[in-house]
Amino acid sequence: MSAPELIRIVSRDSPMALAQVERVRAELAVLHPGIRTTVVPVKTTGDKWMGDLSLVEGKGAFTKEVDAALLAGEADLAVHCVKDVPADRPLPAGTVFAAFLKRDDIRDALIHPGGLPLDQLPPGTRIGTSSVRRVAQLAAAYPHLECVPFRGNANRRLEKLAAGEADALLLAVSGLERIGRQDVITQVLEPDIMMPPIGAGILALQCREGDTDLIDVISDLGDPNTYREATAERMFLHVLQGHCNSPIAGYAQTAPDGELSLHASVFTEDGKTVLTAQERAGRLDPSTLGMSVAVTLLRHGARDLIDNIPH
Repeated sequence: MSAPELIRIVSRDSPMALAQVERVRAELAVLHPGIRTTVVPVKTTGDKWMGDLSLVEGKGAFTKEVDAALLAGEADLAVHCVKDVPADRPLPAGTVFAAFLKRDDIRDALIHPGGLPLDQLPPGTRIGTSSVRRVAQLAAAYPHLECVPFRGNANRRLEKLAAGEADALLLAVSGLERIGRQDVITQVLEPDIMMPPIGAGILALQCREGDTDLIDVISDLGDPNTYREATAERMFLHVLQGHCNSPIAGYAQTAPDGELSLHASVFTEDGKTVLTAQERAGRLDPSTLGMSVAVTLLRHGARDLIDNIPH
């Protein structure tokens, strides 16, 4: 194997995305100190568009330009948040995930300038979020709260909160940690209060299929437990054929003994119907676990819930 001398890493150009690239560069430098890296930042459709994502091809809006740079040979390695990579269709032909980094925190955080936790927010409190997953769960458990559409990177959303465009904000804990803003967190929401999106807290490293020497190098960064969790979650979403407007949530967990479990839910937009399933893997491989949980939810009516939501 001849390791590459220089790896060009493509990523979204947001502060959080670039912080994620720095993590990859740092981990590479430890394992392969002889390899140089450089960053190829791109602005994606999802970063430029502040409206409803379903109007600009959904989650693919955050990955299309990154994928294009990789396929065009302008970069060698792409860094993605798994939660932003569509699972209802395969990766672009000719590309492959070479590694999933060790998973970060999967939970959401509440940011409230007055320091109140979620269950103490008064009626009519405006929560800034454009996530259909969060909106549905808030509607189910906290119907007295009001959701207002909030797009933009985490720093931009914090600015909008400070400007009074909402009274509180929900953001991913892992994202706030990546940009060094844990200081704003009022309350970390456990998954039984706010179930995370599929792929929460996971960074995936994508290469061209033919770059086998590079894939060998990058695979050294992978975490086996995260690989299994990501595989189960993405197969679950693939079988459900969920889209960016589908209120679908779920997470796989690896127990200390190595046992993998998957807990997942599908919601109506108003949160009035919630379908939930949970299974432990036993002898099932991760893909089969994901498929099994999805089939359980489909038997309970998940297809109608998903198909009845415009996208």
